[in-house]
Amino acid sequence: MDRAMIVPGQRWVSDSEPEMGLGMILKVEFATVEILFPVAEETRCYALESAPLRRVIFKKGEVIVTHEEVEYVVNSIKESDGLVTYLTDDAEIPEAMLSDNTGFNKPQDRLFGAQVDENSVFRLRAEALYRQNQIRKSSLRGYIGGRTDLLPHQLSIVNEVAKRLTPRVLLADEVGLGKTIEACMIMHRLHLTGRADRVLILLPEPLINQWFIELLRRFNMLYSIFDEERCASIQENDPEANPFLDSQLVIASVDFLAHNEERAEQAREAGWDLLIVDEAHHLEWNAEEMSWEYALVESFAWIVDSLLLLTATPQQLGVVGHFARLRLLDPERFCDLKTFIEESDHYGDVAALVAQVEADEKLEIGAFSDYSERVQSYANEWIGGDSSAKASLVESLVDGFGTGRVMFRNTRQNLPGFPERKANLVGIEGEEVHDKLDWLVKLLGEIGKAKVLLICQSKELVGELSAELLDKVKINIAHFHEDLSLLQRDRNAAYFADPAGAQLLLCSEIGSEGRNFQFAHHLVLLDLPEDPELLEQRIGRLDRIGQTETIQIHVPYLVENGEEVWAKWYHEGLGAFESNVHGVTEIFQQLEEEITGLAECYDADALTELIESTTKLKAEVGEKLSEGYDRLLELNSHRPEEANKVIKEIKKADKDEYFEDFLLRMLDQFGVEVEELDGRSYLLKPGKITTDAFPNIPEGGMTVTFDRKVALSREDMDFLTMDHPITTACFDLMLGSEIGNSSFGVWETPGEKMILLESYFIVESLAPSYLHVDRFLPNTPIRVACDHNGKDLSNDKALAQAKLRKGGVRKLLDKPVVKTTLLPKMLEQLEELAKAEMKTVVSKAKREMRKQLKAEINRLKDLAKENSHISEHEIAALEEHRDGLEDSIMTARLRPDAVRMIWKETAM
Repeated sequence: MDRAMIVPGQRWVSDSEPEMGLGMILKVEFATVEILFPVAEETRCYALESAPLRRVIFKKGEVIVTHEEVEYVVNSIKESDGLVTYLTDDAEIPEAMLSDNTGFNKPQDRLFGAQVDENSVFRLRAEALYRQNQIRKSSLRGYIGGRTDLLPHQLSIVNEVAKRLTPRVLLADEVGLGKTIEACMIMHRLHLTGRADRVLILLPEPLINQWFIELLRRFNMLYSIFDEERCASIQENDPEANPFLDSQLVIASVDFLAHNEERAEQAREAGWDLLIVDEAHHLEWNAEEMSWEYALVESFAWIVDSLLLLTATPQQLGVVGHFARLRLLDPERFCDLKTFIEESDHYGDVAALVAQVEADEKLEIGAFSDYSERVQSYANEWIGGDSSAKASLVESLVDGFGTGRVMFRNTRQNLPGFPERKANLVGIEGEEVHDKLDWLVKLLGEIGKAKVLLICQSKELVGELSAELLDKVKINIAHFHEDLSLLQRDRNAAYFADPAGAQLLLCSEIGSEGRNFQFAHHLVLLDLPEDPELLEQRIGRLDRIGQTETIQIHVPYLVENGEEVWAKWYHEGLGAFESNVHGVTEIFQQLEEEITGLAECYDADALTELIESTTKLKAEVGEKLSEGYDRLLELNSHRPEEANKVIKEIKKADKDEYFEDFLLRMLDQFGVEVEELDGRSYLLKPGKITTDAFPNIPEGGMTVTFDRKVALSREDMDFLTMDHPITTACFDLMLGSEIGNSSFGVWETPGEKMILLESYFIVESLAPSYLHVDRFLPNTPIRVACDHNGKDLSNDKALAQAKLRKGGVRKLLDKPVVKTTLLPKMLEQLEELAKAEMKTVVSKAKREMRKQLKAEINRLKDLAKENSHISEHEIAALEEHRDGLEDSIMTARLRPDAVRMIWKETAM
């Protein structure tokens, strides 16, 4: 695009998304152009070099339509300062007055000009139309494309959350169960379906590069990392610009924005559809004051529709801290701490009733009198002998309880496949941490070349240990602490991960959160944190999905002092080294004063008594939670039947060799060289790529696979799915261009000679992306055909299966009657046939939409009677969403996409 030719006010159309209607240029600056699509309620910013935009100027004789739906025939045009005015018999129409619903793809113009493509290309385009339709309405969109294992506990949460109109939830799976993957899958689904075009991810600084790499490696999503340097660089060229409008997908440090009000305000003004905040337990709040970080997130939470908070330790700060996170999600519902605590006391009653139903105990209907009409209805059916109502009854009971609506948490004890943890406690005579050095040197010698992660509390100790160890052992050592830059930390972590790299990674406390080192099997806790939740965070660096061996946890402690108190209390009292302890925060809060006092003044007998009282308290708290809050969270978070249905469908899509063949043919169409490797894997080379808009393929090529198992084991291979950017690019380039939209063929078959026309129309809804109308009415192809007499041949099987050969179309088009009379009448007939079919398509979409939304609205209304987490606002928003969908579906338009002329002649 030539910047000099583009001025504000011009009308352009997106070739890749023609369904967005006619756009208007807002501004052009530097290397970008900003354009408004009024019908879709979208403002897009494109790079000038690769913008999929086409200037719209109508020619003499063409019909234009204004905002008032008045039609005019263009007599001539005049241009002034880059803007066009259309002269008609009745008025002068500036291009700004053109209807935003105007469509442009006119394949018949190419046919009339004898510009026709091969029949194979026409068929490929038709196949692309149907496959794009399937992808856009697929319930799996966004789930398939991630380079992830298909784990039921993750997909259960993802599927439930992503279905919500504007999800606002706390993802609180235990350490190592994959909260980040869950959040990314939810985000991926929302982004691909248009419900979250602009996404902001706020992270502790040490996790920024890790998230950036995971998003790119697993989901092919390129986020922009924003810091002061980047913001200042953007504003160098335009001091008035809001730097956060420069990118749609942004990662930033919580600390950076929390302590820079100017940048925080710019970020808020930029507007976001989805906010994700990791390590949310660091956001401190109480009734009297809040931290800068909490205040920052709260300021975004008020203005962002969708919000995901992530923490493995939701109750690390106690009930007050847990309440603080929930009030970010729904400040209207969680507005009073006392009420929240009182409600929590009733969870045990719900859990007990669920347990009785699951055990098929005989119950009277009176046991359900305090619950909703929906619960009582299912209870009546179940009590009456209908066993199929049991699952619905349990689901309804779980649906209605407390924080189950906004919080999801899976725990290890309910999931298979996790490794054992073995604690190795060693008492050491001495008074300082450095007295443990000889023991550490001996350990490193005993375990050979095994990787060892060592975590201690301070960066100073990391430096001292490193210096002393280098004098005693000959091994490669890497550091990880807060004085290193993000890039240095990432390089050192990669050096540790490299089989030929560092054997020992020395970490300060910042290494205990977010990082994944499951390839290592030895963890040394040189000192112990005085917080059991933080201890679990440390262990969670190794105890994660993907860990293949027993984790050896080495705990050296100085005897007869505070270190022995903490070590034995953790191990013998809590059992925290070898298992996750439920309710550990509650236990610690009750015993904290006693533990810290004993650590300051060691007493062996008192320690024995403390361990005994801890064991007893642990059993009591564990029983209470397992019978109440934790049990309900487990039932709400992990619904294996639903998750397994999703997994079954994903596996089916993964094995779709027809899609694989289709995509390879698309790549061939665009000049990509495809070399077959082993096991559904291929080498793609640039070859003679026919368009500059195709995603960059390195000169040396790129290896890709359609096999999920291969993709998980080979990070050097791209995982090609319907969600992959290469797939999206193929559809955009094919269907956003004229490729294959005009064709001609000769059909040799018995019967009289005649001209036939076959055409594909698209039923498309010009709707704002947040409505996600694709669920019910994605761009839907309609195939119609007729002969020169106007006879409908749309369902003629012989024509649909006809084998056509090449032929010269000009010979027919040179006959005036064909071009001026016959073909126009046939095109009118095809449009009428398509309009009739369109009514059925639209009616079906409306019916499916109303059925689905009615069920969800009724469910929410019923739940609202017992679960105050469901507000009138949420129900009203869903009803408004339903009405918006209906308007969009009922105003869908018909657009011609491709046409093929066939000369039928008698076979020889």
